[in-house]
Amino acid sequence: MSLDGELSARLKRNDAGLVCAVVVEHTTGDVLMVAWMNDEALAQTLTTRRGTYFSRSRNELWVKGETSGHVQHVREVRVDCDGDTLLVRVDQTGPACHTGTHSCFDSDERLLLADEG
Repeated sequence: MSLDGELSARLKRNDAGLVCAVVVEHTTGDVLMVAWMNDEALAQTLTTRRGTYFSRSRNELWVKGETSGHVQHVREVRVDCDGDTLLVRVDQTGPACHTGTHSCFDSDERLLLADEG
């Protein structure tokens, strides 16, 4: 699978050839996770509609839920105004985080608390 040339030209990749992907749940807008995509991962995601990402630690593609069953059906992918971030809207089956939580941002740890009132 190859990425459409026009789309590929719009993307600004980091030094490793990756683009940041912010993954949100389509129905709730919850931020589920942040991952990385190379051209192959994005092309595969657009073709199969399954969340496919590039694992920096394993240096390979991985399809979300391939081993856990917690798959992502991709509803929409958008490119931000700078071309350096993708917004991936998904229908998530099961938890999105490898820790078993709904979102990778479910932790109670906050660096800055919202103003009260």
